[in-house]
Amino acid sequence: MRMGEKLCSKPSGKCGLERKRLRKNSYVPSRRQSDYGTQLKEKQKARIIYGIMEKQFRGYVKKASKMDGIAGENLLSLLESRLDNVVFRLGFGRSRAQSRQLVSHGHFLVNGRKVDIPSFLVRNGDKVEISEKSKKSEMYKTMSLDEEMKERNVPDWLKSDKKNGSGDVIAKPETDDMEIGIQTRLIIEYYSRR
Repeated sequence: MRMGEKLCSKPSGKCGLERKRLRKNSYVPSRRQSDYGTQLKEKQKARIIYGIMEKQFRGYVKKASKMDGIAGENLLSLLESRLDNVVFRLGFGRSRAQSRQLVSHGHFLVNGRKVDIPSFLVRNGDKVEISEKSKKSEMYKTMSLDEEMKERNVPDWLKSDKKNGSGDVIAKPETDDMEIGIQTRLIIEYYSRR
């Protein structure tokens, strides 16, 4: 509800702000939001969803603009390909923040090698798995019993094997795979002004 819409990253859809009773405003609403305001709001929404600081987000926008193809789709592909997001999308973390922490603590391997950098970009053909040491821990046992995480829909560009605690990247992330609509065109326009 922070940006006028629900941004909770929990797959169950439950959000503490949803239960909060909203008051009807008895005053006249303010002026229509400017183009700049709309673009800024969209950029902030994307940053909040993925948990990325401004400087790093700006770097992703620059990289997406230099890549071949549509800059907005490239940006979305970069954000979705982050290891912390892939761990979340595979159902190994309740939220992107928890997934980020799990990656930082070294619980995941990419192609058999330990990776503890949440911003690590996975590619088509990469295998993401929980390390053997982490599979023996209590954390993994409670994760594997969690119904909320079992029921999470895995996007088409990922293949999950929750029984073995692994997943494969089988395609490039597409705009249709987004759970929350982000208008990347507005984000690219915001940065092109600066």
